[in-house]
Amino acid sequence: MAKEELEEKRTSPMEEGSPINKDVKDKRAEIRKNKKKKQLLKEAAKADKRGICYLSRIPPQMNPLRLRQILSQYGELQRIYLTPENPEARVHRKQAGVFRGKQFSEGWVEFSKKSVAKRIANMLNGEPMGGRKKSPFYYDLWNIKYLSKFKWDDLTGEIAYKNAIREQKLALEISAAKRERDFYLSKVDQSRALSSIQERIKKKQKIQQESGTNSEPPVDQQEPKIVRQFLQTRPVADNVAQSKPRLSKDILAGVFGGSS
Repeated sequence: MAKEELEEKRTSPMEEGSPINKDVKDKRAEIRKNKKKKQLLKEAAKADKRGICYLSRIPPQMNPLRLRQILSQYGELQRIYLTPENPEARVHRKQAGVFRGKQFSEGWVEFSKKSVAKRIANMLNGEPMGGRKKSPFYYDLWNIKYLSKFKWDDLTGEIAYKNAIREQKLALEISAAKRERDFYLSKVDQSRALSSIQERIKKKQKIQQESGTNSEPPVDQQEPKIVRQFLQTRPVADNVAQSKPRLSKDILAGVFGGSS
C-alpha cells in the first residue's frame, strides 16, 4: 500500500489542470519568448550593419543568380532583388526581334557590411563588367550606387505599396469594363425588344392588308415616334422694330409745322 501511495503522489502534481503544471507551462512559454526576442535583436543588429547598393540598369540576359556569382567575388552578399520589366516593353522587344527572355529594369543588392557596400560601389561604378569576350556582359558598364540610411525593410514596404496600387488600378479597370459590358448588354436587349415589336406590327399590318381591313393598329402597338425639339429664335426684323423708339405725333407736328 505504501508503494501505491508514493506513485500516486508522484503522478498527482503532473495531472492536467494542476497549478504546478500551469506554472511549468508558463515558464516554458516565457523561455521561448525570451529566446525569440534575443534572436530578433541579433538579426536587427546584423541588419543595421548591412549595406545596400542600387543598380539603375540591368543588362539583358542578367538574372539574380549570375549577378550573385559576379558580385560575390568582391564581398559577402545577403539578398538580391531585381524588378521585372514592364510586360509591354517585353512585347515590343519580341516584335523587334531582340532578346526574348526575361529581363529586369533595376535592382537592389544587400551586402553583409556597409563598408564593403561602399567600397564596391565606388570601385565598380562606371567600370565595364568585364569577363571573357564571349560573355554577353563584356561591353556593359556598372551603374551602381551605395544607399546610405536605407534598409531592406524600406524596399519591401515600397514594393508592397506599389503592388497594392497596381491591384487597385486593376480592380478599377475591371469594374469599369464590367459597367461598360452591362450597359452594352442592356442596350442590346432593348434593341432586340424594339425590333421584335416592330416585326410583330409589320406582320399584323400584312395580315390586315391581305384580309382587306385597313384598320390602324392600336396605340400600344404603333411604332414609337421620336419627337425632336429645337430651340427657335425670333426674326431679326421683329426685334429691331420693337427696339426702335417711336416719336409722338406732337413732336412731329412741331418739327414739320403741321399743327392745325
